[in-house]
Amino acid sequence: MKILMVLTSHSELGNTGKKTGFWIEEFAAPYYVFIDAGASITIASPKGGQPPIDPSSDTAENQTPSVIRFKADTSLQKKLSETQLLATINSDDYDAIFFPGGHGPLWDLTNDADSINLIEHFWNTHKPIAAVCHAPSVLLHVKDDAGAYLVKGKKITCFTNSEEAAVGLTDVVPFLLENELKKKGGIFSKKEDWASYVVKDGMLITGQNPASSEAVAKELIKAIK
Repeated sequence: MKILMVLTSHSELGNTGKKTGFWIEEFAAPYYVFIDAGASITIASPKGGQPPIDPSSDTAENQTPSVIRFKADTSLQKKLSETQLLATINSDDYDAIFFPGGHGPLWDLTNDADSINLIEHFWNTHKPIAAVCHAPSVLLHVKDDAGAYLVKGKKITCFTNSEEAAVGLTDVVPFLLENELKKKGGIFSKKEDWASYVVKDGMLITGQNPASSEAVAKELIKAIK
């Protein structure tokens, strides 16, 4: 199994002067699910090199087993510092694609042409596509081979409006992802805030929040097999 993980390169949290990036749990938990299942992982980002880590994902209350494992894993940290340039990636080399969240993707991957092209190619070749938390934003401008928005008529979830309100960023983010997925015709569903929740619709797999990361990764492994 060869899995491509795509991380954000965006580090600024709107106009707050604070930093964002990817959420450690949403990268680390899936990464270790994949590795422990025997998969080979390539990590890419729009700018290549070290992607920004959201500092909020490394607070005391967010020290999950996978985050602790990641922080002790010097080989993974080196690999992470050398992410491949997204523009150089060939989708034919991979069996599936996974997008970790954090707020960063809302600003860059949502509109990234290389990301959009990759997802479209994965979809048209019937390969699994997975995204968790804010990362389903990468699907917003993706179209199927008939020219319709990919999420139209698809069952889907993401970081919810109520979760965004709970973290106090409703007026900071460039858009509310739940609203945008609905506008594009997605069949949206959710559980209560912070509960693990995964939605699978064919080869499309989405998770609601950081707590859903591991479950999304396990569904992706099943879909590949």
